Order: sequence, then structure tokens, then C-alpha cells
Amino acid sequence: MRSARLLQLMLRLQGSRGVVAEQLAEEFEVSVRTIYRDVAALSAAGVPVWTESGPGGGIRLLDGWQSKLSGMTDDETSALMLLGVPSIAADLGRAAAVGSAQEKLLRTLPGPLRDGATLWQERILVDVPGWFGGTDDISALPALASAVLDTRRVSFTYRDRARTVDPLGLVIKAGTWYLVASVGGAVLSFRVGRIEHAVVEDDSFARAADFDLASWWAASRAAFDRSLLRYPCRVRLSPGGWRGLRDVVGEEAARVKPEPADSDGWVSVDLRLESEAVALSQLVGLGAEVEVLEPLSLRTAMRSVGEAMVRRHR
Repeated sequence: MRSARLLQLMLRLQGSRGVVAEQLAEEFEVSVRTIYRDVAALSAAGVPVWTESGPGGGIRLLDGWQSKLSGMTDDETSALMLLGVPSIAADLGRAAAVGSAQEKLLRTLPGPLRDGATLWQERILVDVPGWFGGTDDISALPALASAVLDTRRVSFTYRDRARTVDPLGLVIKAGTWYLVASVGGAVLSFRVGRIEHAVVEDDSFARAADFDLASWWAASRAAFDRSLLRYPCRVRLSPGGWRGLRDVVGEEAARVKPEPADSDGWVSVDLRLESEAVALSQLVGLGAEVEVLEPLSLRTAMRSVGEAMVRRHR
């Protein structure tokens, strides 16, 4: 993209005392004419760049001039616009700060980059909450965020039980906030909407240097999902049914190895799902691409659903 090349050209010139157009054209794999057009665009955007002829000349920037950016590309600056998710910033009590930071960032960009970043800001919206989720009381969130950032202990009531924890991080999933904290050597998660009477304590704590919030959360969610899979069943799937299995039963439940395909291309797999009722609702989504083999009660239930659908569609 041209805006990326303009920024790269500005940074290239910033670190040199003058470069001839032919050399820049070779480095950027464009024509000399394109380099001169880019120089004109930078100049129009307010970057103090010009060309000098003769020995020791070339394209250069005003002596001592430094851009306010350090190696950022147009993709990176556009991505920064997406960090200001309004709902998240508001939850954390940082909406005004995010807006101010974005304005300052935009003012530091040359015109073409500024236009590209503004376009992303105007046309991409991240809507975090789910469609039908309830609204939690997250009035404790700003205090919890302060405790997380300042590495200070926090006390609160959670499900009628008093807790004092070492807060390690905050996670938002499908519009719901969670506090991840260390309690008695164990790392647990607490739904922020159920936290009451949060008080940030004066004493700090030593955060484990090797704790990684993203890795812990992923492992915790996977372990929770696996703990729900207690109902064994055996099914036979068409090629299309095998491809669509993950979509209807979820990633954890679909982590199974199929048996060799039969002459029709169908495979048999042993699954573990949450319950018979959940298994029925999920497997029905595969329609005629699945056959339940075991247990008999689930097979019978699938047949009943199929027969009812036939009656209603005569």
C-alpha cells in the first residue's frame, strides 16, 4: 500500500543525510518517478523533505527533524484505532483517555496515514456484548483494574463469602468481565458482576514473573469445557458430517480421532458430550449427515425427532 511506503520512506530518510532517488527506487522496488511523487506527497503532508542536486545531494529531511513515530506501518496505526473499543473503555472508566489518545496519535501521522487510520476508526465497530446476555453490575470494575495495574491486593464479597485476593488480570469474554486472581496459591477466576464491596488494599504483592494471562485463560476455559463432557455416545458421520462436527458440538468435544472410513466414506467416532438432551440438540443440527449408533436411548430420540419432522413436512 502506498501509505505504508510513504511512512517507510520518511523513516528511511530520517536515518540518513541524503539518498539519491535511484537508490530509493531500487530499495522500494518502484520507479524513480514514483519516488518523486512520494516525496511530493510527504511534503504536502507537512514533512520537511526536499531534494538537492549535485555531489553530496539527494533527497533529505530538515536537519534535526524527527517524526513522532518509530517504525509504525499503516496497518499498525489502523490497528491502534481498533483498540479503542468504546464499551470496554467505558467499563474501565477510560473512555475519555482513549479518545484523547486516539486524537493525539492521529495528529502525529502524515496525511495519507492519518486518512487510512481514520477510515478504520469510522468504518469498523467492535460490538463486544452478546445479543441476548444480561447486564452485569460491574461498578467494581474500575477499582479492580486499578488494583491489577498497581499490583495491590483487593478485598470483596463474592457469593456471600469474604475474599482477599492478589489480582492478576481482567478478561472480557462475550461481554462478560472476569477477574483472574491468586488465592492461597491457586489461580481462580471471578465474575466481576458478582463481586460486591470491592476495596483496594494498601499492601502490594509479588506477581509471578512467568504468569501469562492469555495462556492461563485459554487453559482454564479448555479445562472447564472438558469437565462438562460426561456423556459418552458413538456416532457415524458422512464426510460432510465430519467436517461440520466441530460447528455443532464445539472444539473440545470434536477433538476425537475417527475410525477408518467405510466404503461409503462414512466414519465412526466416540464422542463425549454434556448430556443426552444436549447431545440430541447438537447432533440434530447435522441432519441426515449423522447416524447415532449408541446409546439406544439417544438413537431412539433422534428417530423420534426425524419422524416428527417428516409428519410436519408432509
